[in-house]
Amino acid sequence: MKTVTIRGVDAEVAEKLKTTAGAQGKSVNQLIIDLLKTSLGLNKERKYSREYDDLDDLFGSWRDDEFKAINDKINRERQIDPELWK
Repeated sequence: MKTVTIRGVDAEVAEKLKTTAGAQGKSVNQLIIDLLKTSLGLNKERKYSREYDDLDDLFGSWRDDEFKAINDKINRERQIDPELWK
């Protein structure tokens, strides 16, 4: 791992780096590394970082009786059959 010193950083840039790093929960060092990698095209896209919304229309769409029926079925499936565990 190489160490690099950056000289001549003005107060405005230093403050912006500090506040941005804090907002992202990173150290200033990590923020600068991330910014450099991004600007140099070295950041790899995370394979499973996409968010999907294809089931959003189902959220909150069950009526109370439908939820009870589904929940009851799930609870029945969770029962342990003592005969299988002898």
